[in-house]
Amino acid sequence: MKKIILTVALLVSCLTVKIASAQISLSINIGSQPAWGPTGYDRADYYYMPDIDSYYDVNAHQYVYMNNNAWVHTASLPPRYSNYDVYNGYKVVVNERTPWVRNDVIRRKYAGYKGRRNQTIIRDSKEVKYSNHWNGDNRGQNRKVVGRKDVRKDNRDNRDDRRDRRGDNH
Repeated sequence: MKKIILTVALLVSCLTVKIASAQISLSINIGSQPAWGPTGYDRADYYYMPDIDSYYDVNAHQYVYMNNNAWVHTASLPPRYSNYDVYNGYKVVVNERTPWVRNDVIRRKYAGYKGRRNQTIIRDSKEVKYSNHWNGDNRGQNRKVVGRKDVRKDNRDNRDDRRDRRGDNH
């Protein structure tokens, strides 16, 4: 009897492992990509910017660049890149962990994209999937559109009179 129970338990555990390995993981981060990010990607971990040999961490909203022989993570680009326009510079999506560790390989692989300006960015896309994207650009500017609020000139508040709502007009 013990052998039968042990065999059944082993069989059930094997089936459980097979079921768990059949699950699919799908990661979509369209909403967190900046307006200057390239279109056509449902997921982007990093953008490599060949013009300045730097990265942008999409999920952390930080730039990653070499400074004094060390890779630093900051919310904005350093002053030496103040003339770089993230909206016009070409960005290559790199979906791997810590791509700067292999920066020599990535720099050689994407050297041909340096100086290109023919990339459609999220801000200019008419695709519905980009209608609710993250709008910050982490360069000290925020490009969010603020809606206009109408103010009544007679200083009355916008509440309805209680008598009008009840239908009681006396």
